[in-house]
Amino acid sequence: MNTIVLSLGGLQWATSQTIVENVLRRRPGVVAVQANAANQTATLTYDPAVTTVAELSSWVRECGLHCAGRSVPNHLCGPMTEPTPATPHHDHRQPHRPAEDMSHGGHGEMSMDAMVRDMRNRFLVALALSIPIMLWSPMGREMFGFTTPAPFGLRDDVFAFLLSLPVVFYSAWIFFAGAYRALRARTLDMMVLVAVAVGAGWSYSVGVTLTGGGEVFYEAAVVLTTFVLLGHWFEMRARGGANDAIRTLLELAPPTAVVMRGGEPIEVPTVDVVVGDLLLIRPGGKIPVDGTVQEGHSEVDESMVTGESLPVTKDAGSAVIGASINTTGSLRVRATRVGSDTALAQIVQMVQEAQNSKAPGQRLADRAAFWLVLVALIGGSVTFAVWWATGAGPQTALLFAITVVVITCPDALGLATPTAIMVGTGMGAKRGVLFKNAAALETSARIGTVVMDKTGTLTKGEPEVTDVVVDGMDEEHLLGLVAAVESASEHPLAAAIVRYAAQRGVRPLPLTDFRNVPGHGATAEVAGRRVAVGNRKLMVDQDIGFGSLMDRRDTFASGGRTAVLVAVDRRGVAVIALADAPRETSAAAIAALHELGAEVVMLSGDNAATAKRIAANLGIDTVIAEVLPGDKAAEIADLQRAGKRVAMVGDGVNDAPALAQADLGIAIGAGTDVAIETANLVLMRSDPLDVAIALRIGRATLRKMRQNLAWAVGYNVIALPIAAGVFVPAFGLVLRPEIAALSMSGSSLIVAVNALMLKQLKLPSSNPSTTPTAAEVR
Repeated sequence: MNTIVLSLGGLQWATSQTIVENVLRRRPGVVAVQANAANQTATLTYDPAVTTVAELSSWVRECGLHCAGRSVPNHLCGPMTEPTPATPHHDHRQPHRPAEDMSHGGHGEMSMDAMVRDMRNRFLVALALSIPIMLWSPMGREMFGFTTPAPFGLRDDVFAFLLSLPVVFYSAWIFFAGAYRALRARTLDMMVLVAVAVGAGWSYSVGVTLTGGGEVFYEAAVVLTTFVLLGHWFEMRARGGANDAIRTLLELAPPTAVVMRGGEPIEVPTVDVVVGDLLLIRPGGKIPVDGTVQEGHSEVDESMVTGESLPVTKDAGSAVIGASINTTGSLRVRATRVGSDTALAQIVQMVQEAQNSKAPGQRLADRAAFWLVLVALIGGSVTFAVWWATGAGPQTALLFAITVVVITCPDALGLATPTAIMVGTGMGAKRGVLFKNAAALETSARIGTVVMDKTGTLTKGEPEVTDVVVDGMDEEHLLGLVAAVESASEHPLAAAIVRYAAQRGVRPLPLTDFRNVPGHGATAEVAGRRVAVGNRKLMVDQDIGFGSLMDRRDTFASGGRTAVLVAVDRRGVAVIALADAPRETSAAAIAALHELGAEVVMLSGDNAATAKRIAANLGIDTVIAEVLPGDKAAEIADLQRAGKRVAMVGDGVNDAPALAQADLGIAIGAGTDVAIETANLVLMRSDPLDVAIALRIGRATLRKMRQNLAWAVGYNVIALPIAAGVFVPAFGLVLRPEIAALSMSGSSLIVAVNALMLKQLKLPSSNPSTTPTAAEVR
């Protein structure tokens, strides 16, 4: 099975996505289809042995829409780009802009920007002509006291008929064309409702005009058209703002790169950079593609890609990310990944996949929208029949029927969920929090228990000196002796001690006669003194005593730390304690999760003492220690059987089964490809604080989705009886079609704007100065 993302031009209404889904589902070879009006896309899974991309595109065009697309590898949805001839270095990061086509009165060949402009133009024509039609209508003359006769000696209704022609056959034609496509696809959407309302009012009025004149509804039809176009113009602009994150990401990559060719720097388009090219990155310049530093030293700002706030030091051998900014020195970088293989392109693909997908709640809303259209049509017919049967004239009955049809349009219901998802996933992308699909976003809102792997997630996975206890010797001199021995060793504990000495400003002393004792430590001659550094076994073998220092060693060991013993001239003089260093934001991450009411569980293969020490100082609620890698998924399952919704955070290959078992798998971005592949959510910064950010975004997004759905449903429940004239006998409350159109359009706009309010959400920020170091976590 293959998956493709089709970029659709012309999916104007939220409910129109059903047309595409209904048409394609019935075609041979199509396994699944998911259209998204908010993002103008359709994601299809199809059998390439049965159908082709060309056939899929032709079927979409039968719906009156333009489409472009490309196949998507694995779980990643590709950027929406026009298929191009195969070239080795085609850059898929630039958004496709379909050519504008005003033919057939529709939006079939338009980009979103072109559709917004076209909608504006149609609105302006309708507005300009609706004003004189309104003035020369019976309602206008009564409301405004307008007494001027119609121009050229025409009857008022004839004059209104002539002015209404451009409105109906240009401004409102998209409704009729859309209704035709919907009915041909055997579905009902907003286009059908608006077309029925405008067509019924205008056709009735034309019949009256051609048979000698009488009460007409030209003003209702044209003002209805004007308000629907106005509301949808604003709504489409708001929808465009919901996708700022993708637009910003696409604009990050520089259009050109400086490539060394024949020893000379040459500026070429970024799309022409190939793997293996040597790039010159000047201070202040953007790095065009992913690569490895060959020469130079600098600091690189990666915040726009990873969300990491501080510049990262880069030397020879360091990896660099395309679209990051070189701040200080000059670098020469060897290109390793270009085009759609770069980290930026992968991020864009992942965000687009999330925005193209549907949350579980959206599927229910889509079905409800279809039935709501049917209710509107039936309700309009029943309203007309009841009013006519109770003695009202056909004009009054038709007025109420049109109002019912217009006010019940379910466009707000169709927009309620996808607009919020677009904003939520975009917010996450800007912070380096990548939701793979809408279901992950919705699931994150319901998480009550967060399970974190210790090593590599809460901790850096590397040791750090926490204590130095010295007996009968100057500490600084001791560190010089120990650092000399450890600088010749490749053991991780030795490297940690050398780093600690360097941080204290102590330089290793010269040494001779270095001897490594595998599994136990090392000895050497340093500044004329015999120094031994290692574990208890090394000291016992050399018959070296430590007296009371051994008690301190045992205390450190029982507390979960690793203790290194130091002897000088065959006398025990010091104990150095080391522990896995926590990440700078781990304590803040746990606090932020507790603020959200989440339980935090630490999962570790370490001994219970080590795990409990770290958990106690970070504020973790529950510790599950001494867990074998293969048993992590079983521990997650046990929590789920207890009725908990569980998120698992991990970074290693052995975390993959647990990530898959959890309700929400969260992969630390610096982790393995297997973990990232298995997870539902990826944290680019390897920062545990981003777990709380992800849950906060998920909860806020779900809250907006619920608010929007409640508004869309509640609005229809209240508006429908008012439109039908139920309250006319008691209160004389009459709702005209023009006001109904304004109300309906305003409802859709409110939903879009409410989703955009997500951007005001305050998220926690990293502040390493307030989090404990390893030396403080004791």
